[in-house]
Amino acid sequence: MATLGIVTLAYLIGSVSFAVIVSRIFALPDPRSYGSGNPGATNVMRSGRRMAAALTLAGDLLKGVLAVWIAKRFGPPIGANETAVPLAGFAVFLGHLYPVFFSFHGGKGVATAAGVLFSLSFPVGLSALVAWAAAFGVTRVSALGALAASLAAPAAAWYFLGWGHSLAVIAAMTLLLVWRHRANVRRLLAGAEEEIV
Repeated sequence: MATLGIVTLAYLIGSVSFAVIVSRIFALPDPRSYGSGNPGATNVMRSGRRMAAALTLAGDLLKGVLAVWIAKRFGPPIGANETAVPLAGFAVFLGHLYPVFFSFHGGKGVATAAGVLFSLSFPVGLSALVAWAAAFGVTRVSALGALAASLAAPAAAWYFLGWGHSLAVIAAMTLLLVWRHRANVRRLLAGAEEEIV
C-alpha cells in the first residue's frame, strides 16, 4: 500500500504541466495550440520567450527529481518496498506524458526523464546528457538529441547499475520516448525536421 501511495503521488506530480502553467503566467498561447502541439520546453521556445521555455524545462526536470527524492526519502520509513524508487520515476514520467490534470494530453517527457535518470543514478543521467549534447551540438535538431539520449540511457544503466528494476524502468521510458517522437523520426528520415537556432 505504501508503494502504491508513493507511485500515485509521483504520477500526480508528473501530471503538472509546466508548459501550460508557465504559458498562462506569461500570457502566451496554449502550447498545445501551435507548433508541434507538444506541451514542452521546445514548443514553448517557439513562442519567442526564452525565459518561459527555460522555466518550463526546469519545472519538468525538477518534478522528475522530486518524485524520486520523495520515494527515496519517505519510502523506507513508511514501509514501501525496493521497487518504489524506480516505479516512482516511471510514474512521474508517465504523468508527464498522460497528465490527469490536462486531459491526458502531455509532453514527450525528455526533461522529466532526465530528472529521473539523474536521480536514479548520476552517471546514467550524465551519460544521457553527453549523448544529447553530442547529437544536438552537431545537428541543432532537438528531437535527434532526445533520441540519442534516450537510446544511450539503457546502455548506461546496464553498465552502471546492472540488471534490475531501474534498468527495466529506464528501458521502458526509452521505448515510450521513441514512440512519442515517432513523428519526429518520420520528419528526420524525410529531412524535414526543424533546427533550433
